[in-house]
Amino acid sequence: MARIDGILNIVIVQNATEIRLDTGKPPKLLRSGAPLVFHMPPLDEETLIELLGPLWTSERFTLLESGESVEFQYDPPGLGVFEATLRKRAEKEDIAAGIDCVFRRAGRSGAQRRLSALDQSSWNDEPAPEAPRSVPQVSYHHEVATRATTAPFSPGLPNDSEESVRPPVQITDLVTPRFDGDIVRILAHAASLGASDLHVAEGETPVLRIDGKLRSLQDEAPSVMADLLAGCFVPSVTSLLQSGRSADFSLDLDPIGRLRCNIYRADSGFAAAIRLLKRFPPRLQDLGLPPQLAELVEFPHGLVIVAGPTGAGKSTTLAAMAQHAQRRAAQVLITIEDPVEYILKPHLPGGIVRQREVGRHVRDFSTGLRDALREDPDLLLVGEMRDTDTISLALTAAETGHLVLTSLHCRTAASAIERIVDACPPQRQQQIRVQLADSLRAVVCQHLLPRKGGKGRIAAVEILRVNTNVASMVREGKTAQIQSAIQAGGHDGMIPLEKHLMELVRAGYVDVESARATVSDPNTLHQYLGVR
Repeated sequence: MARIDGILNIVIVQNATEIRLDTGKPPKLLRSGAPLVFHMPPLDEETLIELLGPLWTSERFTLLESGESVEFQYDPPGLGVFEATLRKRAEKEDIAAGIDCVFRRAGRSGAQRRLSALDQSSWNDEPAPEAPRSVPQVSYHHEVATRATTAPFSPGLPNDSEESVRPPVQITDLVTPRFDGDIVRILAHAASLGASDLHVAEGETPVLRIDGKLRSLQDEAPSVMADLLAGCFVPSVTSLLQSGRSADFSLDLDPIGRLRCNIYRADSGFAAAIRLLKRFPPRLQDLGLPPQLAELVEFPHGLVIVAGPTGAGKSTTLAAMAQHAQRRAAQVLITIEDPVEYILKPHLPGGIVRQREVGRHVRDFSTGLRDALREDPDLLLVGEMRDTDTISLALTAAETGHLVLTSLHCRTAASAIERIVDACPPQRQQQIRVQLADSLRAVVCQHLLPRKGGKGRIAAVEILRVNTNVASMVREGKTAQIQSAIQAGGHDGMIPLEKHLMELVRAGYVDVESARATVSDPNTLHQYLGVR
């Protein structure tokens, strides 16, 4: 594969018709003769020849040297046919000598062609090679366009391999997904309505989630995914889709903020779920959470879990807690996320923040956590504990002097403990219980409820603090008794979910019906509310 394929892929995803790569001049990307926004430094002759690779033959070189134009067709895999023209440029008063190189699209190509081929493929027949789970976020600069020196993670290389033996990165590895055209307009409209999520799918009108409820944008035409998300179907994404996986990535989009995107295949064709986020996490007090949460980042070491159902705002609360810790003291904060959502910054002199994205900077959660233990962290944020290795390493980190913040998908604090234990092999479960009893500091179980009056949502939480009594329950597998411990643990900073809901109802933030729908035991809620 020629390295020029990576640049030709940009022509495809930008729905351009040609690209001009004249030496000594900035490359130009054109659509039907009109220039498009494209930033890439001028190429010298050596760089152009290197990009052309096998297309630069001795016969074509001889023709150019004799003053002839060279015209040929090039059909890179999955990109369609291009008509290429090479000319030798003579020196003039204000123009240096060099080579003019033009690639023009010929016939049907682009995202339509790529996705058509992808729709006809089956990952059961011949799996595609492994690819990073998300795509590097880079901007083009001279080293990238010519000879990149830093390779993204490659499954074929050991973790500690020398940089000197890493192969140079191909430009196709460095193409970043982006949003252009109609999707930007739809996202801006979604943001203006206060939507948290946008759902798009082939042949369907876009759907927003606003305050937890779905709303169809009936004024929008049914989506043609190859056009709507043309800038997202870069090689790394299409490779994942072809292998039967979904593709996750995050990006910045001015003025909307951060976007977390998941593209996947469904029965109707391609679909995507896009989460709209602020660039930086809110403060804990701005989330309306109990002040006890701020105390949880004051532990010198241990494990703090933020649990809750999908879409309950766990990532936002975790990021807000990590950012609060940065305001308290100068620390080394290392995050392992999939993908990176909020941007975290140190707030005090000497503070350090290192955010690592699974698939982009590190292979997986367990590898990132294992690496982090050698990187002198004070605080670790692990996006999610998904497997036995990650759980074991998180507990080890918590036991060896680090504060670990992480999340789990479950509905109660007690079930979070059982979820961790059940994820481990039976022969290790007692050991995990002992480690949890020693290292677990708190579990925050969070739910989002619609605000009374329908303007936004508000979080209700249950907080479990691990005291001596709770530690014994965890160690002995008596998690059924933990709910009673929470009810009786107010003096230790514990909060039953029903009590917090009662406070929100009495303050007029949520109605009784929403509160009742959230709890597992409405009778306990009624007792707090004094309702029979």
